[in-house]
Amino acid sequence: MKVIKNYLYNAGYQILLMFAPVITTPYISRVLGANNNGINTYTNGWVTFFYLAGQLGISLYGNREIAYRRKNKYERSKTFWSIISLQIFTSSIALIAYLLAVFLFSSAFKVYFLLQALWIVAYGIDVSWYFMGMEDFKKTVSRNTIVKLITIALIFILVRNQDDLAKYIFLLGFAQLAGSFTLWPYLRRSIQWVKINEWRPLEHFYPALLLFIPTITTQIYLVVNRIMLGRMAPQAAVSQFNFGDNIVKLVLAVVTATGTVMLPHIANKFASGDVKGVRESLYKSFDFVTAISVPMMFGLMAIAYKFAPWFLGREYEPTGSIIFLEAPAILMIAWSNVTGTQYLMPIHREHEFTISVTVGAVVNIIANLFLISKYGANGASVATVISEFSVTAVQLWYIRGTIRRRQLFAPIWRYLLSGFFMYLVISRINNIINMTIANLILQIALGALIYIICIIALRAPIVKQATNLLKGRKNND
Repeated sequence: MKVIKNYLYNAGYQILLMFAPVITTPYISRVLGANNNGINTYTNGWVTFFYLAGQLGISLYGNREIAYRRKNKYERSKTFWSIISLQIFTSSIALIAYLLAVFLFSSAFKVYFLLQALWIVAYGIDVSWYFMGMEDFKKTVSRNTIVKLITIALIFILVRNQDDLAKYIFLLGFAQLAGSFTLWPYLRRSIQWVKINEWRPLEHFYPALLLFIPTITTQIYLVVNRIMLGRMAPQAAVSQFNFGDNIVKLVLAVVTATGTVMLPHIANKFASGDVKGVRESLYKSFDFVTAISVPMMFGLMAIAYKFAPWFLGREYEPTGSIIFLEAPAILMIAWSNVTGTQYLMPIHREHEFTISVTVGAVVNIIANLFLISKYGANGASVATVISEFSVTAVQLWYIRGTIRRRQLFAPIWRYLLSGFFMYLVISRINNIINMTIANLILQIALGALIYIICIIALRAPIVKQATNLLKGRKNND
């Protein structure tokens, strides 16, 4: 039940993240325009590499290490102070390097690049990994929710025309910084002070670096599309791709919330020697993410072409095809989130995880070189799907000796068949009705109903899991 509660907290926040753009994106896309939104995307893409370099993979590493030492207050306190001192030091180096790069090499967008520096500071003092390792998601979710709501309100108040791009970039960066600050007061009751001479930051440098490599590699093929588009296509194409990619990834966030929750849970089981429990958790999680990612994938594909211009404005009509082409990545990322983040990472198989995402990055760059030049933003979408497929394939190859892949994939046809039937119905309805809020809600509700009826009829495993969970809650009551 603790895992379920943590997932609901995290998924609830991810749903807020989904609805926040529903409120702000149509406004920002029209007020700032495609060109200014492209500048924000381009400059933020570059700062992302620097704040990730500053964090040095600590978001995942710290989460796991705290989970290993959760029951010993002194040991987890010592680990916390050692890791956070390392994080602040490396982030300071990253900030200095970024500012030097801006002043030496930037010209056209210097002001915007400087404002993006707030993200490096924000991640430099972020301690959310500690609370995730403690499986205390309530604090991080509550903090993020409040900050997000305030930021949304300020965007509408302060960002009024195309001249307000600097205000918009500042608001996003400052919101991240404020969110990082607000978690520190909660540490007082959870950890104790440890003398500075007992800190061992260098002991954590190498293992954190091992996790930084897959983190930065993953980011390469997440950001490289935008950077390559910025070099090979107009800024408007960058913006059109960015909004389409964001819509796909926001829907996906509800699925990948399981990875954030399951990593410390499985790490704690692994540290306790419960190998059987680790495997059972993996099978259930894989079935769960498949069950919820398939309808999201087919649902987005069904409404993409009408949804994009209605939601973003006519300037973003090409985004419809971007969403349609990239939607299959939802399923690929959902699977690799289980095999990689939820399995390989917690059991100290970082080397294999690193190889898988490195393959994905290389495949993505090669695919972009061929596809962007010919198909523009649509090519970047296809390259994303190809790269995510390669990551999943490599990870499945690596776990072949410890996990029964046949058991993982045996029920998948039930979900795919249910999702495809839902797609046929919803896409037909979408073609004959206008896109309005009421009609969008109707299509989502009808699609969910069709999918649920189909998986029940086909006796998908998720139905049995849900039934057992409900029976367990009734027995507890």
